Amino acid sequence: MNLFTKSLVFASSILLSASVFAETFTLTSTDIKSGEFMNKAQEFNGFGCDGANISPQLSWTGAPEGTKAFAVFAYDLDAPTGSGWWHWQLVNIDRNVNSLAAGVEISNDQKALQGVTQIKNDYGQNVYGGACPPVGKAAHRYQFTVYALSQKLDLPQDPSGALTGFMVKSNSLASATIEALYERK
Repeated sequence: MNLFTKSLVFASSILLSASVFAETFTLTSTDIKSGEFMNKAQEFNGFGCDGANISPQLSWTGAPEGTKAFAVFAYDLDAPTGSGWWHWQLVNIDRNVNSLAAGVEISNDQKALQGVTQIKNDYGQNVYGGACPPVGKAAHRYQFTVYALSQKLDLPQDPSGALTGFMVKSNSLASATIEALYERK
């Protein structure tokens, strides 16, 4: 074997072994699944919708080295606004937290969730706001995404969803998404 071939074999073996040992950043849920319809529990209660407005349970594993915090977003790509619809934005979840219970309410009384900031959603509330697509239209796609962040974010008071999205994506080391569906007939 010549030196080039030996180097190529060596480099390939390192890459293969690294990919075997590298953990993939993954998001799972007991309440929602990619490509499947959400339950009425995840539907908003208001704006003509009468669901339970319960955020889904979410768990994540395999955060990359250097993760200092997490952010969780719920976003409707298909809202007829021209810019989608922010349903939920949580920022600065402690790096030691790897799940959120269904119906979680973020408060400073919960030790594990101290310091978490909930951004005002497009319903005008600082909580989870469930799905509420227009009646009789095609199913909407709801992306629930967890981001591993390189640092905790220093956001201004009452930031917009767009600014929050920019800051999170600018400081993201990795992300994982579940894209669930919902429609009202």
